[in-house]
Amino acid sequence: MPSKRIGILTGGGDVPGLNSVIKNVVYRGANDGHEVIGLRRGWEALTHLNFDDPASKARYVLPLNKDNTRTVDRTGGTFLHSSRTNPSKMKKIPDFLAGKEFPSAETTKKGVTSTTYDLSSQVLDNLNKLSLDYLVAIGGDDTLSYAARLEKLGFNTIGIPKTMDNDVRNTEYCVGFSTAISRAHDAIQRQRTTVGSHERIGIFRVFGRDAGYTALYTAYVTSLRCAIPEYKFNLDKMIDMLMVDKRHNPSNYALVVMSEGAEWEGYTIREYGEADAFGHRKKGNVGEDFSDEIKKRTGEETVVSDLTYDLRSGAPDFADRLIATTFGTMAYDSIKQQKHGLMAAIVDGKYAMVEIPDPKLGPRKVDVATMFNAARYRPTYENKEGLPLFLTKP
Repeated sequence: MPSKRIGILTGGGDVPGLNSVIKNVVYRGANDGHEVIGLRRGWEALTHLNFDDPASKARYVLPLNKDNTRTVDRTGGTFLHSSRTNPSKMKKIPDFLAGKEFPSAETTKKGVTSTTYDLSSQVLDNLNKLSLDYLVAIGGDDTLSYAARLEKLGFNTIGIPKTMDNDVRNTEYCVGFSTAISRAHDAIQRQRTTVGSHERIGIFRVFGRDAGYTALYTAYVTSLRCAIPEYKFNLDKMIDMLMVDKRHNPSNYALVVMSEGAEWEGYTIREYGEADAFGHRKKGNVGEDFSDEIKKRTGEETVVSDLTYDLRSGAPDFADRLIATTFGTMAYDSIKQQKHGLMAAIVDGKYAMVEIPDPKLGPRKVDVATMFNAARYRPTYENKEGLPLFLTKP
């Protein structure tokens, strides 16, 4: 393959393993004589990059080589930094583009009307000025939704799924998920001593806005009850079960794991703050609200632990190092084969290149019928023979 210029970016929230993807694309590309260009702060690099401003170029464009990526895989986070930018729904046009016309749309949500702008033409113009032949986009369903759009607009794009929520369609696994579960397991095991010492009910809140994989799998490996967004639980029943757990525990305590998007019957989770570029507002702490209900109904004391950001911090575990490294090499292999519009994935427990998911389908959800025991508010443990390693289908 003739020498190519490959762009790479990370979008949305950080997770452990991103730097392993970046390093492997860079190393393999360099070995074959290709250039790899890092685009800093995700999609913002392609909407805000001003080629007439040296400071803008220095902020958003970072040529990558073996020297400046040699040790990046030893740490977590993203070497290229990130942002929650959606080029097709920008709330504000960058100042240096003032006076240029971009397609706009008005949307009304909860009585508030806002205008957004589609800066895809600016994105394509910057990709052309950067002389890029391919772009590797690493992100969750939001980041990949724009990657799919970019592919439809005619630019060669490869996707790599990452999110501790593990909710990207077309794959059974996303980079960051294993480390998140490992961290949640360790935090819960440590906090048993405190919750038990005070004979309280421990409530652990983890990420999972629309899908409950993080809570479900944490509960699976810690043998706890859990609440997930896909199933509204009965408040009195859940509290009764936790009280029974507490009485039957020799140390007189009980624990439960809750997704940030979990709800019970008759309750709607609070949202606050301005919506981000993909329409998401911050969610109130369902753990705190559930704690208030426990105190009101039983008089029991609780401990509420928000594990969210801790689960995505620090270095990756073995599984995430392995999968991130492999996803990076798979992405590069596709580029060598002059393929595009594909995403690295695990399907039926095997590595595969699949289509970048259709953004209209939204995130992948937990299959309640086969994965969640709605009678006991626990993961389903039976009938696992024959399932892939991560116990789920894409």
